[in-house]
This record gives sequence, C-alpha cells and structure tokens, in this order.
Amino acid sequence: MRMRQSLAELESAFVEETEEDRERRERLHRTAVKRTRKRELDKVHKRGSVRFVLLVLALVTTAVLVTVAMFQALFYVMG
Repeated sequence: MRMRQSLAELESAFVEETEEDRERRERLHRTAVKRTRKRELDKVHKRGSVRFVLLVLALVTTAVLVTVAMFQALFYVMG
C-alpha cells in the first residue's frame, strides 16, 4: 500500500513538473518571438528614418542647385 502511494505521488509530481516545463518553454518561446518582432520593427523604423533624411537632403540640394543655375543663367542673359 505504501509503495503504491509513493509511486502515485512520484507519478503525479512528474506530470506536474512536465506541465510546468512545457508552460515555461511556451512562455520563453513567446518572449523570444516578441523580442524578434520588436527588433525587426526597430530596424524598419531606423531604415525609414535614414531614407527620409536622405530624401530631404536630396530635395534641398536640388533646390539649391536649381537656384544657383537659374541665377547664373539670368546673369548670362542680362550681362
């Protein structure tokens, strides 16, 4: 009787520990997935910011070059 009871206790403890391990693995997996997703979003945001800055620089540079060329042409025509 005592042997069966301790065997049943061991078996139930093993089942509980197995369930806890499974839950812990699932929790760790979810955390890893969240971390990966956040890293990817941060990378996309950073790339978008860099592209925006490059676009603004290109527009400003184009505006300056067009203005300089326009005034040089005006100086050439008037001079």
